[in-house]
Formats: sequence, structure tokens, C-alpha cells
Amino acid sequence: MDKPKILVVDDVAENIHGIIHMLKQDYSMIAATSGKKAIEIAHNLQKPDLILLDIMMPQMDGFEVCKILKEDESTKHIPIIYVTAMNDENLIDKVFIYDGVDYIQKPLRRKELQRRIQLYLKYYDKV
Repeated sequence: MDKPKILVVDDVAENIHGIIHMLKQDYSMIAATSGKKAIEIAHNLQKPDLILLDIMMPQMDGFEVCKILKEDESTKHIPIIYVTAMNDENLIDKVFIYDGVDYIQKPLRRKELQRRIQLYLKYYDKV
């Protein structure tokens, strides 16, 4: 059985490398450093099974990326977990208004990240 594919989207390369390092043993990892590139990847034939999406990015923030993906029939089923350094009390509302399944605050903790991913992949029947 193929490993589930996770798309990591962050405009900071070090953040992507850190997440890939934490997850590469159990998952097939794909990376994008912009919202535009993430949308292109999600629409290709190798669709990710889950997306870890940074919120604060230039040009197109994570909420805009999620909105575009959730409006498209071919990508609306992909669970999106927001990854953020934001500590805003309104964040939780925005995460769910913009159709994310969850969010994780930076700095990321390996076990928490792994468990949340396992949960959503199981829930979305990808494991």
C-alpha cells in the first residue's frame, strides 16, 4: 500500500524542512512555498490525502488557498489542517469558517502533529 501523501504549504523553507523531517518516515511528502503552487499541486493527478497549510503567507494567505480548494469538486474532500504561529482568539472561528478540519500552533510538537494527521487520515479513510 502506498504511503498517504501530505502536502506541506509554508512560505518559510525551514518550516517545510522541519515538518518533512518529522513525517517523512510514514508519509509521502510534497511541498509548496506559495498558495498558488499549492493549488496547482492539489489539482494534479497525484492529489494529496491531507494538506498542512500555513495561514500567514504573502500574495495569498492560507484561508484564501483553502477557500479555492474547497470550492472545487476535485479537491473539496481533502482535509486541511492549518499550521500557524498566530495566537488570535478569533482564529478558531476562522479555521472552521474557512473549512479547515483543525489547526496546530507553531512551534510544532512531533507527537501532536503525528497523532492529528493519523486521526484525520483515518476519519477521511486514507489509512
